[in-house]
Amino acid sequence: MIKTTNGRMASRTASGLRRVLVANRGEIALRAIRVCRCKGIESVAVYSEADAASPHVWAADDSVCIGPPAASESYLAAESLVHVATVKECDAVYPGYGFLAENSEFAVLCEENGLKFIGPSADAIRTMGDKSRARDVAERFGVPFVPGSKAAFTELHNAQTVADELGFPLLLKARSGGGGRGMRIVREPAEFPSAFLEAMREAEAAFGDGAVYIERFFDAVRHIEVQVMGDGEGGAIAFDERDCSVQRRHQKLIEESPSPIVDADMRTRLKQAAMSLARGIAYEGAGTIEFILDVTTGEFFFIEMNTRIQVEHTVTEMRIGRDLIEMQFAIAGGAQLDTSDDEHSATGHAIEYRINVEDWRCGFRPSPGRLNRWQPPQGTGIRLDSAAYKGQMITPYYDSMIAKLIILGKDRDEALARSRSALDCFKVGGVATTIGFHRKIIDHDDFLSDRVHTRWIENEMMPDSAKRIA
Repeated sequence: MIKTTNGRMASRTASGLRRVLVANRGEIALRAIRVCRCKGIESVAVYSEADAASPHVWAADDSVCIGPPAASESYLAAESLVHVATVKECDAVYPGYGFLAENSEFAVLCEENGLKFIGPSADAIRTMGDKSRARDVAERFGVPFVPGSKAAFTELHNAQTVADELGFPLLLKARSGGGGRGMRIVREPAEFPSAFLEAMREAEAAFGDGAVYIERFFDAVRHIEVQVMGDGEGGAIAFDERDCSVQRRHQKLIEESPSPIVDADMRTRLKQAAMSLARGIAYEGAGTIEFILDVTTGEFFFIEMNTRIQVEHTVTEMRIGRDLIEMQFAIAGGAQLDTSDDEHSATGHAIEYRINVEDWRCGFRPSPGRLNRWQPPQGTGIRLDSAAYKGQMITPYYDSMIAKLIILGKDRDEALARSRSALDCFKVGGVATTIGFHRKIIDHDDFLSDRVHTRWIENEMMPDSAKRIA
């Protein structure tokens, strides 16, 4: 899939990176360090005081404590990270996902200090991270997008005028960030002022930017995304879609590929749209083009691009038999992306379950604590990506996800059968997890009959008391 200009394997070009600072934690940091070891690249890990006993610290060739537990003083401290990278004589920085992975200023800071940012250019991050500019890009390349405002608002009066023109229901979305923060559904004009101010306050607190976009809201949609890989010179490939419709409060719980409701014709159109965007902006590295699919009309609309690797990239890896993290490193090391071969064709059906330390019986309340039992499942078609281990203290400082359970089968029925067995065998003690919730979902008639949508969890799976707590 990736080759050098003389046709040799990408592992040789990946060695063009000599030493890499891994600017993340947990399982994605561990994945990156393993790729470095496989490719003969030295790795430098960073960790907060709370993560001193994390496996990614042990696995790296070198490690540096970057600061206190608070992410703002450690994993989000861009200047400290770049300082460590330069002192340790690194030539590249790998951001993973979350934290600074989509921060254009961090990418610029790396470049200014002679460090290769393993990801897209700062300009690509800025362009696709700005919902208005991303919408303009989609329009330029003929990709359908959700009707909405071209600008973000901080003034209620101006926002109200545009809202009235678009009509209700509407969706308010923060200009910066994601994960459901700064997002509100507004069904009636009378609800708009309070919802807008709430969204602004939440966005300002989460991202330091209170500006909010307005979009048309669709009641029953599927969340479909396409993984792309670009070489930074206009070459790009797109992989089969992932269906991420099983969400809670806009945060994904289960992802699968291919989507049970996408046929061959729609798959082709989705991939073509995704490649048009990636090629059009000369995208470099791994990215994801996200769409919503209106289940009533069958229309799909571009909503945003994530300019990084995503948590759920593993379901794509399982189906194509390739390591996407390795591809990121190879491209950053100077490899040429071979867009002419068909080695990226996918087979089988893959499903990922995010294992979070949350008590789903009590409104998904966080459940930090010590893992006094950790017994993951094993077997054919089962993969676990995690940095958890028995005796580990799960702290409340970071994201609650401690593992990703990925299942592959020849088709969806086999993948679900293996999922039931794997979830039943997955034993965790000392903390509450979402394992039982996943087990409940995959036996639900709606899930089995492809009747889920992005708000299905809240509508069908959560009791009223849990909704109030959440």
